[in-house]
Amino acid sequence: MPLTIRAPRTTADWDAARRLCWEYRDFLLGLEAESVRVAQLAYPFEKYTRLMNRLEAEHSAPNGGLFLVLQDDAPVGCGMYHRLCPNTAEIKRVYIAPDGRGLGAGRALMQRLIGDIRDQGYARILMDTGKVLTTATALYLSLGFRLRGPYQDVPPEAEGLLRFFEMGLG
Repeated sequence: MPLTIRAPRTTADWDAARRLCWEYRDFLLGLEAESVRVAQLAYPFEKYTRLMNRLEAEHSAPNGGLFLVLQDDAPVGCGMYHRLCPNTAEIKRVYIAPDGRGLGAGRALMQRLIGDIRDQGYARILMDTGKVLTTATALYLSLGFRLRGPYQDVPPEAEGLLRFFEMGLG
């Protein structure tokens, strides 16, 4: 089952990215109770809807990028980044649907994101994930990210429930 990773080309591709982002939110809301509270804080329905309506503007050049993972031409994952500040990109919403897991899709997607961010001239990448997502943490560390403290304000309800990462591209 060949995997392809590419940027969205059509309205249908952007719609697939939105669908996968909603699946990602649903996945987070299905975790254990403390993590659900963090997801609800980070992605309340109204705010997430507005973000999904602006997906192209938020995650297209020159402000960022978005990639779909396709398995036999069917979208099974997505990941994106945006400019956080002039030399720093932030990776967001990396998600592989259950049908795409176990195929190396997450690693391939992350490598593509890192490569694109490097090609765009950024000096570093920041990202975060929930502490309960231990497989994601292991992947990010294996790719060369290092753990760091928060790079943005964290609500008191989320303290101690997130992991923050940084990768220098110099």
